[in-house]
Amino acid sequence: MTRLVRSAISRATTALLDADLQLAESVISRDEEVNAVFADIETSIFELMARQQPVAVDLRMVITALRMGTDLERMGDLAVHVAKVARLRHPDSAIPPALRSTILEMGQIAENLVTKAGSCVASRDVDSAMELEQDDDAMDRLHRKLFKNILAKDWQHGVEPAIDITLVGRYYERYADHAVRVAQDVVYLVTGARPS
Repeated sequence: MTRLVRSAISRATTALLDADLQLAESVISRDEEVNAVFADIETSIFELMARQQPVAVDLRMVITALRMGTDLERMGDLAVHVAKVARLRHPDSAIPPALRSTILEMGQIAENLVTKAGSCVASRDVDSAMELEQDDDAMDRLHRKLFKNILAKDWQHGVEPAIDITLVGRYYERYADHAVRVAQDVVYLVTGARPS
């Protein structure tokens, strides 16, 4: 799932910046793959809980897998939302030239966060998982930067682009937050304690 949602946010960012309708449509249509993987995980978990009634560490693993799957599925949805903004504004780009580099950086940070979260899941590396919250600070900084640009007195792009940028910024910020939650679930899985 981490690979699928990483690809989705990467392609959605490109579609948004390049006003690439075909790429945006592919992000939207391929979200079914993420949903199908999550549905398989969910079904397996429910069957496992009903048949084997896991307890202690096994129950923690099952619950954590369900939480991670939910966050990753939501990340796929957020990538779709970015692609839908690209589709809505086609043939134009929804992002004014002055903010393109900020959106590009947000997309890159989102990709890095989900890649690192996936690595944490695979390796169960608590130290790396704990770093993700700090890594997310860069996304929060860029999110605030978008608002400063939109609210600046010299904003000249109008209401519609301001709304698009507000929405897109929120989608990237939430995507990053879900990656952090996946990492926090790794910490819980390994240690049995939630990070503070």
